[in-house]
Amino acid sequence: MKKISSTLAVAGMFVLGTTTASAAMLQEEAAAEASKGFTQVLKEQFIQGGPAFMGIVLLCLILGLAVAIERIIYLNLASTNTAKLKQQVEDALASGGIEAAKEICRNTKGPVASIFYQGLDRAGEGLESAEKAVVAYGGVQMGQLEKNVSWLSLFIAIAPMLGFMGTVIGMIAAFQKIAAVGNLSASLIAGDIQVALLTTVFGLITAIILQIFYNYIIAKIDSIVNDMEDSSISLIDMLAAHKK
Repeated sequence: MKKISSTLAVAGMFVLGTTTASAAMLQEEAAAEASKGFTQVLKEQFIQGGPAFMGIVLLCLILGLAVAIERIIYLNLASTNTAKLKQQVEDALASGGIEAAKEICRNTKGPVASIFYQGLDRAGEGLESAEKAVVAYGGVQMGQLEKNVSWLSLFIAIAPMLGFMGTVIGMIAAFQKIAAVGNLSASLIAGDIQVALLTTVFGLITAIILQIFYNYIIAKIDSIVNDMEDSSISLIDMLAAHKK
């Protein structure tokens, strides 16, 4: 009996030691996962998603960001202090006439100054010609502001679609394995399902990032267009007052 008790005690200590060691290993693995930075985890998940669809989604993100950054820089450079410009043009018209006002617009950057210059350049032909020039050139400037924005909206639409396509293909591969083996095993299809879900996640992340930039760009364009329209009306009023 003593031998049996000793054996059971040793076995119990062995099981307890093994359990403790397993728990310690699990804690160490959890601590290692927690210590990983967000960038490292994102990189690992991206690699697990597979190079085919993940590479295309990444390309959409890179091209979309390139377009967004280019547009943001252009729009910020196109922004003008319209109140100051209108006051300078009005003072120039009063003191030096049309040529002085044109010189102010020629030395000022932005679509509003360009529209002012076109209107002032046609002012000698009458108010109607000046107004037509302002409207026509305003349309040209609006096209310049909206240049390449359609590509950004395309990348926003395509990225999640590519992710969903990767999901569908991954699910098809998982069901093909089930059909070939004839046995439903979680470990058999877990990898394919993980890849399928990862493509969707990264496609949605790409679309969300680009959508934020897209909304900012659209808001910036609307602000500049409103300034252009308001300034165009002010220019015609100034020209009408100058003709009197």
